[in-house]
Amino acid sequence: MSSIVVLVGNPQSASRTRLVAEEVARQLADRGGAVVEPTIDVADVAGSLFRFPDAEIDALLDRVASADVLIVASPTYKATYTGLLKAFLDRYGANGLAGVTAVPLLTIGGPGHALAVEHGLRPLLVELGASTPTRGIAFPAGDADRREEIVASWLEAEWPRLAPALGSPVEPVRVG
Repeated sequence: MSSIVVLVGNPQSASRTRLVAEEVARQLADRGGAVVEPTIDVADVAGSLFRFPDAEIDALLDRVASADVLIVASPTYKATYTGLLKAFLDRYGANGLAGVTAVPLLTIGGPGHALAVEHGLRPLLVELGASTPTRGIAFPAGDADRREEIVASWLEAEWPRLAPALGSPVEPVRVG
């Protein structure tokens, strides 16, 4: 069975960013028959992030790299992802996420940051060797209460590109 891992780089644990990312994972799992692994909230291990080596961080890095689908989520800070998320991902070598299908997700404060997910987070994931077959999600943080509906709309459009990563058949696209 395929696995989905959520990686959240918000400096605050249990954030709106995490809620949105977990909704993406839940809907993907429901549609693709996958298992959602426990969320990795980097804020919870921030104190260990710059210790080398660190067994707990190394175990989390292994979980991320072995996911079939990885939801990488961050709030938008200075028009890109957080330094906390970058510090975690910087621990990978070249192609450290090879074989992983990643979904980049940024929670944004306004439409002016909508392209940050495509111009900031996606290139980082590609540089690490991940496949990013879908449009990233630039999710308005103020709409976190509508996450089920907004994520469902995104997934309907992107499912044909994500289904293979979960070993699921691609259903015909519904029109209208």
